[in-house]
Amino acid sequence: MLRAVSDGGENLNGSDVGGSRALSHYSMDSTGYSVSFLPKKSLLEEFSSALKDMFFAGDDPLRQYKEQPSWSKRVWLSLQHVFPVLEWGRHYTLSKFKGDFIAGLTIASLCIPQDIGYSKLANLPPEIGLYSSFVPPLIYTLMGSSRDLAIGPVAVVSLLLGSQLQNEFDPKTHPLEYRRLAFTATFFAGITQAALGFFRLGFIIEFLSHAAIVGFMAGAAITIALQQLKGFLGVRKFTTNTDIVSVMKSIFKSAHHGWNWQTILIGASFLGFLLVTKYIGKKKKKLFWMSATSPLISVIISTFFVYITRADKHGVAVVKNIEKGINPPSASLIYFSGPFLLKGFKIGVVAGLIALTEAIAIGRTFAAMKDYQLDGNKEMVALGTMNVVASLTSCYITTGGFGRSAVNCAAGCKTAASNIVMSIVVLLTLLFITPLFKYTPNAILSSIIISAVLGLIDYKASYLIWKVDKLDFLACLGAFLGVVFSSVEYGLLIAVSISIAKILIQATRPKTALLGNLPRTAIYKKIEQYQEVTTVPGVVIVQVDSAIYFTNSNYVKERKEVLSSLNLEVAGRGGRTTTTTEISPN
Repeated sequence: MLRAVSDGGENLNGSDVGGSRALSHYSMDSTGYSVSFLPKKSLLEEFSSALKDMFFAGDDPLRQYKEQPSWSKRVWLSLQHVFPVLEWGRHYTLSKFKGDFIAGLTIASLCIPQDIGYSKLANLPPEIGLYSSFVPPLIYTLMGSSRDLAIGPVAVVSLLLGSQLQNEFDPKTHPLEYRRLAFTATFFAGITQAALGFFRLGFIIEFLSHAAIVGFMAGAAITIALQQLKGFLGVRKFTTNTDIVSVMKSIFKSAHHGWNWQTILIGASFLGFLLVTKYIGKKKKKLFWMSATSPLISVIISTFFVYITRADKHGVAVVKNIEKGINPPSASLIYFSGPFLLKGFKIGVVAGLIALTEAIAIGRTFAAMKDYQLDGNKEMVALGTMNVVASLTSCYITTGGFGRSAVNCAAGCKTAASNIVMSIVVLLTLLFITPLFKYTPNAILSSIIISAVLGLIDYKASYLIWKVDKLDFLACLGAFLGVVFSSVEYGLLIAVSISIAKILIQATRPKTALLGNLPRTAIYKKIEQYQEVTTVPGVVIVQVDSAIYFTNSNYVKERKEVLSSLNLEVAGRGGRTTTTTEISPN
């Protein structure tokens, strides 16, 4: 328990504390120990100290540069900070390359069919999905600090981007304007991500709690799976809304004349194959390659089947033509002025934050598994720069996906160089193989996406959240219902609102507990949990699980009175008590 400290007015012996000079800098507490006063700081010093504590955890951001003896070493250190490849590249070995090569080939076999499917989810041409797995991974390899993150389009961001873009343009009637707005949104998504990292504002994404993310991802997975029923069932006319009610109405209205049995047969057969291989890969880690290669195998077999049977002549929708060649420049297509500049900015900020949240969460997960440090702010700069370059090279928003990152890790990747191998394979695909996808059925792409997004539904985490914190579960449930029954945007808004509301509630209404002493020890525990504790005579000890400041001071006083009454009931176990109160912050 803390006691009042003397303000220097006592008659202290100068020889004990360093003479008369020490009297102005030291005071004596009740135990006889000297306590030094903190030195006074100017207004500028206090302000800079507060900023340093807030953004740099109290450390001097330039300390490591000041310690270098020459300017050349400082420049080299700066380059290593911006391009981590210069640091780990010096220690790159043949054994590491073998692991990265195998991992790169494995994730390439997974990402090629996924990229085509995700681009259709964003209502973009399939070649743009492949472009997005060529240039962005190369940029990330140079600037990223995660060894396991595999870069490319992801389902949730593709859905979010597609649902927002089609509110402005119809992708069928205005394909060029739609694509321009997509590149504009990608550009501003990158600017937002890089700015958050450069100014060390990454704590902003922490407002989206883990519970809200779990609910949002599960809702997005359900929504994405429902959207894939169009290709899975062979429906021609389908709603543009994403809520479950509109989708189910559209499905049942087309049941009598819009479903194609050949398409359903292809989709159901290969969906079963994908789910079985995925289950085997989870149960037996050594067989992870089965789940990783099964999408590409499915595409090859289904494409061959459609080609030899000419199923496209019997109502089976196919991908048709995919443009051959590498990414064309797209800087001239970005809206840098006009009314669509602001719209692209809004869409880019929202999609960029979601992409950033997913990548940082996945990167930290694998970094903890492999016991290495991940610099969140450096990752934001890398992801932001990557998306800015992506917008200039006909790509849309990319990030680190959980599915391909998990495969990358399981395949034995050692560094981020596995992304380079994947990019080279995608490049070869763009140059030579894209004409072979002409007869790929849309049903197989829908099956691949459905099997991929089912992993986003984490029911175990939801149950754990329910058991631990009911308010957190409310945030999880609110985000899930908002996405499923309204839209991705409203679900995200609900998730953020509930997360912020929880922070405000915890700050203004902190948990309090009455503490008592465990007999024959100097330990104080909550009287509700420990029946043996006794109250301290003359003192009521209250633990507050928050800092005490103006927003919760009155509440703490009210709780103190309630706990004082409770303390009287416990006093019989450990001695008398009075109204004297000490508050012990947690």
